Formats: sequence, C-alpha cells, structure tokens
Amino acid sequence: MDEILGFLLDPANWEGARGIPARLLEHLFISGAAVLAATVIGLPIGLYIGHTGRGANLAINLANIGRAVPSYAVLVMVLPVSLGLAPVLGYSPSIGLNFLPIFIAMTLLAIPPILVSAYAGLRSVDRDLIEAGRGMGLKEGQILRSIELPIASSIVIGGFRTAILQVIATATIGAILAGGGLGRFIFDGLSQGQAGRASIYAGAILVTVLAVGVDVVLAFVQRRLVPRGLRSEVASVRAPTRLVDVTSGAGETPTV
Repeated sequence: MDEILGFLLDPANWEGARGIPARLLEHLFISGAAVLAATVIGLPIGLYIGHTGRGANLAINLANIGRAVPSYAVLVMVLPVSLGLAPVLGYSPSIGLNFLPIFIAMTLLAIPPILVSAYAGLRSVDRDLIEAGRGMGLKEGQILRSIELPIASSIVIGGFRTAILQVIATATIGAILAGGGLGRFIFDGLSQGQAGRASIYAGAILVTVLAVGVDVVLAFVQRRLVPRGLRSEVASVRAPTRLVDVTSGAGETPTV
C-alpha cells in the first residue's frame, strides 16, 4: 500500500506526456471517440427498428453475437486488418499498433448496447400512446421525439452507461497494442517485473475510479432525463447495466 501511495503522490508521475493527467486525457479521448462513433452507427438503427419494428430480429441477434465476443478477441481480430490496410490506405503500419485497432474494436463493442437499449426503450412505450399521437395528426418524427424518446430515455441512457463502461475497460486492455491511456501504467509495470507492482496497482485504481466516476455522472444524467411524471415509476427499477436487463425492460423481448 505504501508503494502505491508513493506512486500516486510522486510529483513526477503527474507531469509530462507519461504523467497521470496526460494518460487520463488519452483514455477519455479514445473512449469518447469510440462511443461517439458507435452512437452515430447504433443509435439511428436502434431508433428505427424500435419505432417501426422492421428488421428487429436480425439487428438484435447480430448485436447479441457482438456482445458474446470477448473484448480482447475483438482487438486481436482487428489488428491484422489494420496492419493489412496500411499499404492500401497509405498510412504507416505503426498506426496499426496504436489508435486504429483500439478505436475500431471499442466502436464495435459499444454498438450493441446502444442499439439494443434504443430498440428496447422504444418498444417499451405503450402502443396506445403512439396510436393516440397518430390520431392527433402527429407525424412519425414528432411521435418519436415527443412521445417515445422522453418515455424511453431512462432505458436508452442505460445502454449508454453499459457501452461507456465497457469502452473504458477495453481502452485499458488496448494499451497492450501500444495505445495510450491509463492502461499504460499497468502494462509498463508488468514489463518492469517486481519493481513495477506499484504502477500496476495504481493503474488499476485509476481506471476503477474513472469508471465509477463516469457511471455516477451518467446515473445522475439518466435520472434527470426521465420526465418528472415518470420518475416515481422508474425509481424502483435499477438502471440496466447488462444486455439482459435492457431487453427485459421492453414490451417485446427480442428473439435470440
């Protein structure tokens, strides 16, 4: 414990490109970029199939398959592709051992929970409310924005919580491919043997604190986005942190 505290309190570990603040920013940047890309891809698909019901079985089953693949396996599968594309796309092969495979792998891992939560959230909305909106002359886009999304917001944000936490964890593993982030402290410590124990444990603590802190912020956001009239109904329901939790909250459970 003294070694860990010494590492965390050492001013040298808080300065420069390899210091804790710099590694934290790297971790946040890599994770944020992957979640943003996954949102651009997964959220529209989830909203579309949730609103229309078209293609639900195919999309959800593909998402479930993606969830079943371990994070490290995705990294390993993406690495040869990123290295093989270097001559074709004209970038240095060294990039394939840095940001690119980690970014692709984390994006692929973040898409399923975002897509499934969007679908499950919209399918949990009472169909009578949607038909009432149509009877009032609302267009499909207006129904989505004014009826479905406000009611489904808690489930949708729950999917983002799952995706973000998984991405933060995967970014830590991604440091083994020469990527940055807080995972560098862990793998640099492993390369130092016995002398690197403090770095390993300190890195693990920093990643844990980051994940817990982000989850607390997202839990607050999730609660604030729920319409006031619905908060009493969802107060006793925990935020979905696993795929099974997300789908079980839906009015229709996807067929696997």
